[in-house]
Amino acid sequence: MNKDNIHPLSYQDKEIILIGTAHVSRESADLVKQVIEEERPDTVSVELCESRYQSITQKKRWQERDLLKVIREKKAFLLLLNLMLAHFQKKIGNKLGIKPGEEMIRAIEVAESTGAEVHLADRDIRVTLSRVWRLMGLWTKLKLLFQFISSVGELDTIQEEDIEKMKKEDVLNTLLSEIGESLPEVRQVLIDERDQYLAHKIRTSPGKKIVGVVGAGHVPGIQKYWNETVDLGKLEEMPPKGKVTRLLKWIIPGFIIAIIIIGFYISGATAGTQMIKWWVIANAVLAGLGAALALAHPLTVIAAIIASPLTSLNPMIAAGWVAGLLEAFLRRPKVKDFENLPEDISSLKGFWKNKITRILMVVVFTNIGSSLGAFVAIPLMIKVLA
Repeated sequence: MNKDNIHPLSYQDKEIILIGTAHVSRESADLVKQVIEEERPDTVSVELCESRYQSITQKKRWQERDLLKVIREKKAFLLLLNLMLAHFQKKIGNKLGIKPGEEMIRAIEVAESTGAEVHLADRDIRVTLSRVWRLMGLWTKLKLLFQFISSVGELDTIQEEDIEKMKKEDVLNTLLSEIGESLPEVRQVLIDERDQYLAHKIRTSPGKKIVGVVGAGHVPGIQKYWNETVDLGKLEEMPPKGKVTRLLKWIIPGFIIAIIIIGFYISGATAGTQMIKWWVIANAVLAGLGAALALAHPLTVIAAIIASPLTSLNPMIAAGWVAGLLEAFLRRPKVKDFENLPEDISSLKGFWKNKITRILMVVVFTNIGSSLGAFVAIPLMIKVLA
């Protein structure tokens, strides 16, 4: 048994054995099984929330998801981000011949076989991703997306010994400090907040003897917050949208309309028409290009081209939502798309082949193209006015 990954803790009259694991590691899965069988705890507390627990125990969960509702509620990027995270774990898992989250599956199975209660200790993944999304600015969101995409090629070089090395605290601290430097908002929500949440949920698990199973990256943080008071309500609430963000949604379209009116008034119809032309061309071309990159239906690409110049002036609607809803109508996902989703997300080709992920990418890529179109158009319009 690898003692380096086992951390004995206590809280009030409870004995807790905390196991730090790598989420894609055969050795970690074996260690979890061994500890639970030897310790025979009252409760096994796992780093899972209800939705993630169902995702590994109920294989047909995707057939119940309302994709149109996801688009209407502006959660397409969050769902796509969640699937991309699953893609990385599955890719590594396929390389090493082990299912992603195998140690959690093993913990649940062994807990049930030994009569221990299974306790879910993690914050709902939807809350975590929503808090990440709210706290990030547009540039940070784009940087995170491209960071994910650029990391895909690096997965082929990962070996099992590299995964095992990641369970050592000094390596993990280095990795987490890098995240903190490049994307501090992501680190705060994905790491720091969840460390507090996990510490509280594990120490308050039912029973006198508890085995906690968490990713090794959370162990130092859990130990740090172990004896601190944690406000779960605060960690579960959605941060309000910043006043600046809410104002910009109206200020930017107002500014665009204002300079067009000024162009007609000061420089005449020719200049005003020229400004409108640049606005339409920049928005239409880049939004259409975004939809095309996602391999959208030709009619969806046309819809993105038409919608973007108009939706960019309306804070209540986005070109990506229009394109995504039309794509979902034109290429409705079939049962096989839901059934094949777990396998399809193991490759980049699968992301474009599966109708579910393709619809999500149509929404995201069209919105990115439309946003870039606005940024490109503004200086061109001001140049005409000048």
